[in-house]
Amino acid sequence: MEGATPLLEARQVFRSFFGNPVLEGVDIALFPGRVHALLGENGAGKSTLINLLSGALEPDAGTIAIDGAPVAHLTPAAARAAGIAVVQQELSLAGDLSIAENIGLGAYPRRFGLIDYAALHAGVARVCAMVGLTEAPDTPVADLALGRRQMVEIAKALYRNPRVLILDEPTSSLSAHEAGILARVIATLRDRGVALLYISHRLNEVRALCSHVTVLKDGVVTADQSLAGIDGRGLVKLMVGRETGELFPPRLPAAPGPVRISVEDLSVGLVREATFSARAGEIVGIGGLVGQGQEDLLLGLYGAAAARAGRAEFDGRPGLPGTVAAANAAGIVYVPADRKREGLVLPHSIASNIVLPSLGRLARGGFRERRAEGGLVAELARRLSIKGDVARPVQALSGGNQQKVALAKWLPLDPGVFLLNDPTRGVDIETKREIYLMLRSFAAEGRLVVLASSDTPELVNLCDRVVVLREGRIAAELTGGEITEEAIVGAAMGVREGAL
Repeated sequence: MEGATPLLEARQVFRSFFGNPVLEGVDIALFPGRVHALLGENGAGKSTLINLLSGALEPDAGTIAIDGAPVAHLTPAAARAAGIAVVQQELSLAGDLSIAENIGLGAYPRRFGLIDYAALHAGVARVCAMVGLTEAPDTPVADLALGRRQMVEIAKALYRNPRVLILDEPTSSLSAHEAGILARVIATLRDRGVALLYISHRLNEVRALCSHVTVLKDGVVTADQSLAGIDGRGLVKLMVGRETGELFPPRLPAAPGPVRISVEDLSVGLVREATFSARAGEIVGIGGLVGQGQEDLLLGLYGAAAARAGRAEFDGRPGLPGTVAAANAAGIVYVPADRKREGLVLPHSIASNIVLPSLGRLARGGFRERRAEGGLVAELARRLSIKGDVARPVQALSGGNQQKVALAKWLPLDPGVFLLNDPTRGVDIETKREIYLMLRSFAAEGRLVVLASSDTPELVNLCDRVVVLREGRIAAELTGGEITEEAIVGAAMGVREGAL
């Protein structure tokens, strides 16, 4: 922006970890009143750059500047004092604290040395209204659905009246309604002169919200330009450096096999009296607004949540699994939405995570068979294109590679049913395509894939059938040409004929 001084910028920053370069001479400038997109595949260096801009890391070389002035040692506290706020993809909330306590954390109003809760609740009311948080301010965050927790995280950043706001995949767990609220908040902040950095793999959001883009590839800036005149395909080409194939693999002729799951009047968590069936060779989508019972449904089928049903059969066996162990023994596996907290042991290696569910099968005479484990890990890493030394801790991997490990660990069990909860959340375009190809291959092999997703185009383009939940009940079951974004959103909002 000609003539303006950036509120925050990185100048020729370099950063390495354990001798491996992650950022190499990166420049980025965030100007007041502009929404600036930061794009790149997983592992491109986006998270490292965010951490440099917010003071969580220091560059090995180069400069971070605020209001045009270089800062020698930017710390998180100094960044906050300068008006820099970050909404991270992985939430940083305290579940036992209330909505208000989380929003005001680190900046509580005090009275006689104690937290002034009346002043705190009054102070957070403004940002709660901005982001549509209507829950009582003393509600424990642990009681909220994931999408509502995400809105608390955003409100927490807004509470400090930031001059610079960095948003990392902010809509990955939001409903369409909540994403619309966030879009309006972003427009308001932009018009007030806030500088915004927006990171997302949802390219339609980038094109709708942002006016400028910086693209990272392998730690190097490959594009820094206006978004005017660039369509979605052009953005993908900027990210990967070449033309890509279609994101979703072509549909195969439908040839469903025997019924693998059949339930009548299933109730679990928010879900009430759900009746449906699913066959081998199908990809069945579970859609709806965030927090309508999708996760409860998967957990009930997996035996991880108390459920009851009028009738249930899994591969001809009567009854629900009841326990996770029983589900795994029956060839049913589950990949959670929160891979870091529920799907992986982050400090452990890639290899350890992959073999963990299979240790009992691989052991001989009570002892681990290291050679068999090593062969298994090498084969699965090759098959799923998991990048990196398998001895590295999983926490060092990009989100896409972490998700591949979360899937790979179940394959040695040869499962017949995959229950997947938002499996491409926070995953880059190329890795999404790899996962979609993998799921199609699972179905072609005669497995059943049940896929809950907050990404409506994913449901439309990948699934053979889509079951839409609204307020815990099945609002619609769509097949073939009925599966459209309009039909899914309409049923989820209760405006489709016949929706409950």
